[in-house]
Amino acid sequence: MPQAALRSILPAVGWDTAKADAVTFSGGTDPILPTPFRIADAGAATLAATGLAAADLWELRSGKSQPVSVDVRQATASLRSGQYMKLGDGEVSHARNSIMGIYPTKDGRWSYLHCNFPNHRAAALKVLGVPEDRDAVAKAVLQWNAAELEEAIIAAKGAGGMVRSKAEWAAHPQSAAIASLPLMEVIKIGDAPVEPLPAGTRPLSGVRVLDLTRVLAGPTCARTLAEHGADVLKITGAHLPNIGYQEFDTGHGKLSAQLDLRQQSDVDTLRGLVRETDVFSQGYRPGTLGARGLSPEELSAIRPGLVYVSLCAFSHAGPWASRRGFDTAVQTVSGITHRQAEVVPGKTPAPYFYPVSAIDYCTGYLMAFGAMVALGRRAREGGSWMVRISLAQVGKWLVDLGEVPGDAARAAPTEFTPEELAKWSMATETPAGRLQHLKPVVGLPLTPPYWARPSVPLGYNKPEWPARG
Repeated sequence: MPQAALRSILPAVGWDTAKADAVTFSGGTDPILPTPFRIADAGAATLAATGLAAADLWELRSGKSQPVSVDVRQATASLRSGQYMKLGDGEVSHARNSIMGIYPTKDGRWSYLHCNFPNHRAAALKVLGVPEDRDAVAKAVLQWNAAELEEAIIAAKGAGGMVRSKAEWAAHPQSAAIASLPLMEVIKIGDAPVEPLPAGTRPLSGVRVLDLTRVLAGPTCARTLAEHGADVLKITGAHLPNIGYQEFDTGHGKLSAQLDLRQQSDVDTLRGLVRETDVFSQGYRPGTLGARGLSPEELSAIRPGLVYVSLCAFSHAGPWASRRGFDTAVQTVSGITHRQAEVVPGKTPAPYFYPVSAIDYCTGYLMAFGAMVALGRRAREGGSWMVRISLAQVGKWLVDLGEVPGDAARAAPTEFTPEELAKWSMATETPAGRLQHLKPVVGLPLTPPYWARPSVPLGYNKPEWPARG
């Protein structure tokens, strides 16, 4: 089944499905964890796609081909890699905010409040008119109809949504808009000369990546590109909220600098960095960066040959195109949480999320796949390119992979063995201490992936590029 999932990905970038024959999968198939959704196949297939793209770039450099291998169980663990970290002698906490969760509403439905970020938490509490107390929030949510609360929280610049069934989502206009789109797109957006890959000994040696993404999917893309040799510079702002443990998880291989894009001088600094970059990866809602002169067209004009990777929550089409969202929000509104609880009932009647962040991590892997495909096109035919994808498009693809039998899903273990986790883990010395974390998953015998830099605190580096090579 991972092979079939991989074959469903490749046509989105114009690749022949026969390329999947270069991949060997081991470690079984779904269900690996207790969910009806084929999260293991999805994780293994998206990682395999990154391996195929890295192998293609290496063959472009060296003339040498290489096979790709993926352990499906290890790939599944990577979909919650933030849970498997230790810093020094202690665990790295990955606890969610206590207000975040799914609550019953007045009309007998359920409403999800996304409250990990303080600004989204403040928006929900303002709408509900209560302090930060879970019991008070639960009582307040019971005074609302779920659909009305969904719209009120979005209008207040919060995040979350009403729990829908798969059938209800299929009838929603946003679902129809997403259904008309491919899984992802790699689009030529400008002319530029053929640009060979920089000299180097790894698939992405000398390739520079600006990472303007947050949370999980986008940062996972840049982390994956760093695995194959790219120089990655993460750009964030000191004023922006963040979730600390996720920065350890997605920061492997990256430099990290801070700019305030509300200040024109910092926008100018960023544009200067773009002139010397190869991949610009951003995860803001459609149009947000364009208002600051950082649209795909504007940046490819100052850096012909740029690969512009664009991520959003609900795609660039449909009535929800500008709506903020996260993996959990997409699960909630699209029927995934409803179906998860239906097939694998929890301790309470509330809908709940599947046991990994499959949409987030798979989206990140697909973004990296698309970026490498675009770099290959730039090297062969020239041009500036845009890679466009959304969490909701990946969520639809995951659901479309089908389900495993309910009895098998319910019987699956909730955790990997200690021996497996030890085999898949490594330790890195970071500025914050010794960090134990999961290794890269993809097997490439000629260019095994690794991170050349440790995770660093946000803003640890200056906003400048290191010398190539």
